[in-house]
Amino acid sequence: MPPTTPSDETSPSFADLGLRPELLRALADLGYEEPTPIQRAAIPPLRAGRDLLGQAATGTGKTAAFALPLLDRLPIGAGPGPLALVLVPTRELAIQVSEAMHRYGRQLHARVLPIYGGQPIGRQLRALAGGVDVVVATPGRALDHIGRGTLRLGSVGAVVLDEADEMLDLGFAEDIDAILSATPSGRQTVLFSATLPARIARIARQHLTDPVRVELERESVSAGTAPLVAQRAFLVARAHKAAALGRVLDIEAPAAAIVFCRTREEVDALAETLNGRGYRAEALHGGMNQEQRDRVMTRLRSGTADLVVATDVAARGLDIEALTHVVNYDMPAAAASYVHRIGRVGRAGREGVAITLVEPREHRMLRGIERLTGQRIHIEQIPTIADLRARRLETTRAGLQEAVLSGDLDQFRVVVETLADDYDVMEIALAAVKLAYEASGAAEEEEIPAAPVVERAAPVVERAAPVVERAAPARRGQARSARAPVRVAGRPGGGARGGSGLESGSTQGRSRLFVGLGRDAGINPSDLVGAITGESGLSGRDIGAIEIADRFSLVELPAASIDDVVKALRNATIRGRRPRARRERERG
Repeated sequence: MPPTTPSDETSPSFADLGLRPELLRALADLGYEEPTPIQRAAIPPLRAGRDLLGQAATGTGKTAAFALPLLDRLPIGAGPGPLALVLVPTRELAIQVSEAMHRYGRQLHARVLPIYGGQPIGRQLRALAGGVDVVVATPGRALDHIGRGTLRLGSVGAVVLDEADEMLDLGFAEDIDAILSATPSGRQTVLFSATLPARIARIARQHLTDPVRVELERESVSAGTAPLVAQRAFLVARAHKAAALGRVLDIEAPAAAIVFCRTREEVDALAETLNGRGYRAEALHGGMNQEQRDRVMTRLRSGTADLVVATDVAARGLDIEALTHVVNYDMPAAAASYVHRIGRVGRAGREGVAITLVEPREHRMLRGIERLTGQRIHIEQIPTIADLRARRLETTRAGLQEAVLSGDLDQFRVVVETLADDYDVMEIALAAVKLAYEASGAAEEEEIPAAPVVERAAPVVERAAPVVERAAPARRGQARSARAPVRVAGRPGGGARGGSGLESGSTQGRSRLFVGLGRDAGINPSDLVGAITGESGLSGRDIGAIEIADRFSLVELPAASIDDVVKALRNATIRGRRPRARRERERG
């Protein structure tokens, strides 16, 4: 069956969808006025008992799209076993979906139970023994309960796989198959996914019967119309990224933001740095227990925190209504991850801002994201000290204007009148503005140097590829991968001539840089070239022969530049790791 595309030509109400009165009253109490496109398309076939394959991302209203028809058809309080099962990839999403279903089904007295890892299992056991209508679970904990015999699925009439692509990314494919095999064959099955790759199609073919297919078309932006998510990028060297982030946040002044980093260590370090700058920042990563994670989310939602610094995995499933900014402190590993990150803002008609800090060697990755999204990402200069001062002056002016409009200034009149005997009123006002400006936290800062765009990775690789050589075959019984360093000849005249040129420690006027990362760390020549040219003043033409062994690499460079490159690489990362770099020791 061809996919159904939701249309906005007609705008039926929830009552037009045939939902029971208790649900309609709950939706009215929650302020829901009319269904979203995915709800209009999905609710009727789901109420009719059809299987459904839906493509919809977080923020489109898909939770209500499957929750409302499930609650509408449930014979509430029918027995101890669950009548519906919702599988989700993360604990955070399990909590959010169960809370939403509880709100929708409050007047039906629906018994909705989230079960996930990190929560005391005794509480879950007692709730399951007392009887539930809907279980919202992560696959791992669901299998745990199935194995214990505490989650019996024989009475389940409907199963929902929410964010199925995320569950597959997290390695839950076999768990999903095992769970579905424990449910009745005549159940209704619903699958929602942000993308529909081949592996999702496999699950659909195996577990769905004649499904209705619903897809949300991407919103197109007409000429001259700005998208809801304003995307901007700032080019900055690695050593200055923390300062640049603080400068950008000072200018943007987000109401609530998520800042994405690659590693847990970087999350903790950056959160500490931002707190030192005066922001109320919270770290969120997989090394935290559930109680700590819940506390972070409570602080952000209540406004007692401004920023959450998080890894991608820890932030999966988060839905923060007040979010105004998403910041990519580190470029995501894949362009699709970028789309998923920025999709957290600009929802429900609200405007949002996506900011990316790009290191010079990552400039080509940004172009790849643009090709995927079909949208141009504007590269801007890091705000200068003059920009920051202008912003703070504007903030001071706005604060003073608000104070003037609010009135209640008579108690301060005596100060002005006393000073007016000796000074001009304008001078008094200027002094007051100065005090207000300085009280806003203005401090002396250093200018952040501009980072040049380095367009060099592809030409170097293309030049090197035809002359890749490998060492002689290993002796019988030895692992070749542990014995055969990859050798890449450099440019003619700049590196090797008539061979690999790697047997001597250096050529005239050139030496070799030792980097303590090699093939075991996934290093390739373009990684080394990118790090060196991105962090130092060298260009691709300055780099000669490159040798990559299992645990280290050697790069031929101008001898006079080695010490500067070593210093520049101290603050760099290559494939997420901090390299040890030094001049190669001469062989005696």
